[in-house]
Amino acid sequence: MNSPTYSLPMDFFTFFTLPRKLTLDVPALEKHFYTLSRKLHPDRFAAKPLAGQEAALAQSSLLNDAYRTLKDPILRTQYLLTLEGVELEEQSKAATEAARATGVAKKQIVPPDLLEEAFELNMQLEEMRMAKKMGEDDPQLRKDLLAAKQLFDSKMAATHADLEQLWTKWDAAIDTNDNAAKDTAKGALVALLNRRSYLRNLVRDVNEALEA
Repeated sequence: MNSPTYSLPMDFFTFFTLPRKLTLDVPALEKHFYTLSRKLHPDRFAAKPLAGQEAALAQSSLLNDAYRTLKDPILRTQYLLTLEGVELEEQSKAATEAARATGVAKKQIVPPDLLEEAFELNMQLEEMRMAKKMGEDDPQLRKDLLAAKQLFDSKMAATHADLEQLWTKWDAAIDTNDNAAKDTAKGALVALLNRRSYLRNLVRDVNEALEA
């Protein structure tokens, strides 16, 4: 058998011969993954020179990473943004620099519409922690936290629905090679991913408080 022909490094979309789109046929991706897994399995290169074995191992590792990332819509979105030059962790720094350069107020990573609810939740969480330290349980506070969790869960679902609409807009911009639409979609995707991350952290904090 010949050595793997895929070159390294390679982005995950190219590895699977896919366009940089955010809506993928996941069953087809899975089928392609298993086909490549059989072709690139290191055991098939056991009789090859060491260099060939190492190449097969590297390709197999890349295949697994690519599949794990692309099959998950959120990881796929984050990865595509990285390919497009957007590092989500640096978004706050980039926004600060842009604000200084333009004089426009910096967009907050914490969604403004959640500030009041998040503040109220943090107060409730602190009350719950203090009550538990004293060996007490406040049924009303527990009820309030469960209600807050349901609220943030619903906001998470709404955020995901908004993301799905943006995935469609991004893909349409790719099809038409509309760079302006792509830039608009990228900005909106970053904002929604930040919102989703913030909401996820709020839900996590509530779950930890209720389960502790």
